[in-house]
Amino acid sequence: MIPQPENRHFLEIIAGSAYFCCCSGKIKDYYSMIGIKGYLFSIFFLILLALSLISGCRPDDYREIPDVSDIPADISIRRFEQELFNLDTSRMEAGLAGLEEAYPEFAPIFFGQVFRAPLADTSFYAGFITHPSVRHLYDTCQVVFEDMSGIEAELEQAFRFFQYYFPGEAMPTVTTFISEYTIAAFVYGKNDLAVGLDLFLGETYPYRQIEPNNPAFSSYLTRTFNRSHLVSKSIQALIDGVAGAPSGNRLLDIMVHNGKKLYTLDLLLPYAPDSVKLEVTPDQVQWLEDNELEMWAYLLKEELVYSSNWQDIRKLVDYSPNSPGMPPQAPGRTANWIGWQIVKAYMKKHPEASLQQLFALTDAQALLDESRYKPKR
Repeated sequence: MIPQPENRHFLEIIAGSAYFCCCSGKIKDYYSMIGIKGYLFSIFFLILLALSLISGCRPDDYREIPDVSDIPADISIRRFEQELFNLDTSRMEAGLAGLEEAYPEFAPIFFGQVFRAPLADTSFYAGFITHPSVRHLYDTCQVVFEDMSGIEAELEQAFRFFQYYFPGEAMPTVTTFISEYTIAAFVYGKNDLAVGLDLFLGETYPYRQIEPNNPAFSSYLTRTFNRSHLVSKSIQALIDGVAGAPSGNRLLDIMVHNGKKLYTLDLLLPYAPDSVKLEVTPDQVQWLEDNELEMWAYLLKEELVYSSNWQDIRKLVDYSPNSPGMPPQAPGRTANWIGWQIVKAYMKKHPEASLQQLFALTDAQALLDESRYKPKR
C-alpha cells in the first residue's frame, strides 16, 4: 500500500512563514540602519527574489502556447437530433430518406450502428421520437443546449490547435445527436465528430434513477456528464482516431500510449484545467502531483509495470473510482497520469519531435529509456 501522504507543501509554507515572522524585527532594524535608499534597494531585491521563486515554481512542462489565431476554423454545429425529432410521423419514410441524404456519412452509422434498426422500420423510429420519456429527454437537451455558441467557440479554438499540430489532417466537423444514453462521442468520416448531448445534461440529472444498476452511471462518472466536460471528451474521441491502439498489452504499453493522448489533449486544450482533462476532482489532481514518486515506486514494487494481467492493471488505466493498493484519495487511472509525465519528460528531451513522430514511436520501453524519467519527490 502507498502510505497516507504527508502534506509536505503545507509544512514548507508554515516553515517559511515562521522564518519570515522571526526575522521581521531584524528586517525593520536593518531598514532604519541603511536608510531609505537601502530600503528601496532591498524592496527591489525582494521583488526579484519573489519573481525568481515564482519562475522556479513553474511546472517542468511549461511551454509557450502557439498563436493559432490565423488558422481558419469557422464551424457550425449541425443539430441532427432537432431534424430527427421534428420529422412528420405521417411521412416517416420520406423524412428518414431526407436525413440520409442530408447526412450521407453520419446517418448510416447512427441508424445502422447506434440504433441497429433498418431505415425501412419506420414504425420503430416514429415510436422512438414520440415516446414520452424519449421526448422528455429531447426537450431537456434543447433547454440545456439551446445556445451552443460558447461550445462552438471552444471547439473552434481546439480545432485550430489540431490543425497546428496535425497540419495534414482534415478540419473536423461537429454533429449532435441523442441516442438515449448510448454513447457520448465518436469520430466518423474524416475527423468528423458526433456528440451525444444526452450524456452531458449535468451532474444533477437523474442518470442513476434511470438505470440504477448501470455502472456507467456511477457517481464518479456522472459528475463529469456536463457542459464543462463536453469539449474535452469530444476532443478525446478525435485524438483516439489519430492515436490508434496501444502497441502491446503490458501496463507500460498502455500507460505510455494513454500518456501520449493526454499530452496531445493538453496541447489542444491548453487553457482547460487538468481536472477536466483527467476527469477527476481538483483535490485528486493535487494528490497525483503530491504522490508521483510514491505511485511510481508502488508500480515497480508490485511488479505491475510489465504485467499484462488485465485484472491486475485495469483500474490503473481504465475508468475506476479508485486505484487498488493506493489510498482512498487516489483516483482511478493513476498509471495514465504517470504515463503522461513520462511522455512530458520524453518531449522535453526531444523538443523537435512532432506529435506524429511521438505516436509513431510504438516501443514504450524505448520511450521510457530515452525520457530518463525521474518522478518528482
